[in-house]
Amino acid sequence: MKCFLFQYNYTILIIVIFVTNIFILIKTKHIYTLIFFLLGLTAILNAQTKQINIEYAGRLNVDEENYPDAKILTRNNMQQVHIAHVGSNLWCDKAIYYSKDNFVEAYGNVIVKQGDTITMTSKYVEYSGTTQLAFASGEVVLKSPNSTISTDTLYFDRIKQQSFYKSGGTVVKDSSGTITSKIGRYYMNDKKFQFVEDVVLTGEGAIVNSNYFDFYEDTGLAYLFGPSTITTEKSKTYCEKGFYDTKNNTGYALKDSKIHYDDRIIEGDSLYFDNNKNFASASNNIKVTDTINNSIITGHYAEVYKDKDSLFITKRALVTTVQEKDSIYLHADKIMVTGKPEHRITRAYYNAKIFKTDISAKADSIHADQKTGITELINLDRFASSDAFSVKRRPILWNNENQMTGDTIHLISNSKTEKLDSLRVFNNAFIISKDTISDNAYNQIFGITLVGLFNEANELREVNINKNAESIFYTRNEKQELIGIDKAKSGSIKMLFANGDIEEYTRLNSADGTLFPETDFQEKDKFLKGFDWREDERPLSVQDLFKEDKPYKLPTIKGLEDYVPQENFFDEELLENLRKTKMDYKVRQLDVSMTDNILKFGNQFNNPAWTKDKTTIESNAIKAPDGNMTGNKIMYAGNSSGRILQLFDVNKGKYSFSIWLKGEGEIKIRLVVVSGNASKNQELKVELGPTWKEYVINFTKPIDTKKSAIVISEINSKNKVYAWKAYLKPVK
Repeated sequence: MKCFLFQYNYTILIIVIFVTNIFILIKTKHIYTLIFFLLGLTAILNAQTKQINIEYAGRLNVDEENYPDAKILTRNNMQQVHIAHVGSNLWCDKAIYYSKDNFVEAYGNVIVKQGDTITMTSKYVEYSGTTQLAFASGEVVLKSPNSTISTDTLYFDRIKQQSFYKSGGTVVKDSSGTITSKIGRYYMNDKKFQFVEDVVLTGEGAIVNSNYFDFYEDTGLAYLFGPSTITTEKSKTYCEKGFYDTKNNTGYALKDSKIHYDDRIIEGDSLYFDNNKNFASASNNIKVTDTINNSIITGHYAEVYKDKDSLFITKRALVTTVQEKDSIYLHADKIMVTGKPEHRITRAYYNAKIFKTDISAKADSIHADQKTGITELINLDRFASSDAFSVKRRPILWNNENQMTGDTIHLISNSKTEKLDSLRVFNNAFIISKDTISDNAYNQIFGITLVGLFNEANELREVNINKNAESIFYTRNEKQELIGIDKAKSGSIKMLFANGDIEEYTRLNSADGTLFPETDFQEKDKFLKGFDWREDERPLSVQDLFKEDKPYKLPTIKGLEDYVPQENFFDEELLENLRKTKMDYKVRQLDVSMTDNILKFGNQFNNPAWTKDKTTIESNAIKAPDGNMTGNKIMYAGNSSGRILQLFDVNKGKYSFSIWLKGEGEIKIRLVVVSGNASKNQELKVELGPTWKEYVINFTKPIDTKKSAIVISEINSKNKVYAWKAYLKPVK
């Protein structure tokens, strides 16, 4: 026969009584008594609003043996059990209601709604009206307007407006994709998620992996902490602190940050990236590695367009082309590298310089084409003085002891062997080398154009000066004694060099030439027109490339604050409140139901009653065999096998010990009973499996003694051990 539960609300009756008393008190002018009555009325009304209300139930039962002081409510064919509390409603197939504790357990197709914004479904829910804390388990789904949380167990604090899971969960965000993590917390007022451990965001065109991850559901903004990667089809971004806009696919990478663009790796203190455009900009301590062309580019500000194969870098920009024996270094105010890997073009402009151990150069601009092997040193006319007779600061090249200048200089190299092949100087070609003995004495050759050939050692071997050639040579004998100073004009000059010195030279179409004794050679005749000795500008090391730059101070990057670890979801005050309610009812109910259990705290292995040796306990780690309660995880924490045990005191007689176990690996259950000076052990080897199984040891205690123990041992790093319901009882 169906029995219907009706809620009798005495609030109206109480109000009527109080109102009647108010009129009496007003008539008798007992004003202070009236105030106390009003305060009492307020307190009662507040208490009424905090009490869980049963709005509907199809059937009411009482089971004092299994559920003391509780009412068992079940649904009927019409509708589910309906429970309400302070703006929230709960529906379920069955509920156990503890009115004294203001606590309810809900089973089967549970639905919880908070206003119009939050809906949670699950198989099971515990809810305390006192603490307003809910615990849900079994296919839990919590929906807010913009996201959905799915997990196996979820804690929901209505006062703090926070939800929390610690055993793995999934959040589906409408526009941003799906986020999974081991631990997650949802701050409903801030519309913020905080994910911890094994965090993965799978969005449109991007996958984000991180250890710590703050996410705002309205804006789609994510803040990454710890080692994190953002992977797209065309890029991979790594950082240990960063920001990512999941809606616009843009963000910042800080702290050990890197972006991988196929053949380029970009590193810097701060990286901005736009994954829609495959664009990145970097600030401070930048390093761009070209893995195909074996070059490294450094500076303090850079922009990279992957799809355009374009790189721009400035602020102490330096390109290092790594070669087998001798790397080449290029520095300028600004450097741009463009083109596909097989046809890279490098443009360096404003105060551009090259350094290599056997050759160095300087020009207003340097243009290097990798495919053709031509490096152009372009004119420095923009730095020329307004004085019509001043010397133009032309491009300049140094090879061993020779200085070469001209309006434009081309270095031609073999793109396959990376060796210098030749050089060309266009217009106003000028070669100067300092005489090794005499002071202020210089060998000089001037002509319209110059063609030079290099040997296998990248040394200038042959030079041809064409058109209107002029020369001054300090001629010496085998003892390096000065014979005279040769000054001549000719159509062209051909020279051979050896070890940096002129080995021989030949004049072609000579117009005139004179060998002067040093005493007859006037000072004004020692230099050809356009002479410009610039040895002080020659870079002799990589550091020298920067010696003319103004000091540069790195700007301060204001990034994200350091990660602040999550505070405990349950604070001490809340835990104390939970102990005063039945929120921990599952554990306590188990111990209550096992009234004849000789062991203390049969399902609370973290209790000091259980001695831990090289082990630790994780409570509520897994769902128990009954589907409602939770089991414990016994974890190895030492350098040899661990164990957990409990001493017990029983009289002689027959007893049975049982425990539910699951996991991986092999352990032992030992029952130790001391009789006189001897001990009797009963041992059971357990091969743990993926499903729960109950293991039983029956034993007889021959005499009364206090020295007995149950031991779970052989716990090591290779196994997983889950335990539930350790039960020792007498056998009748």
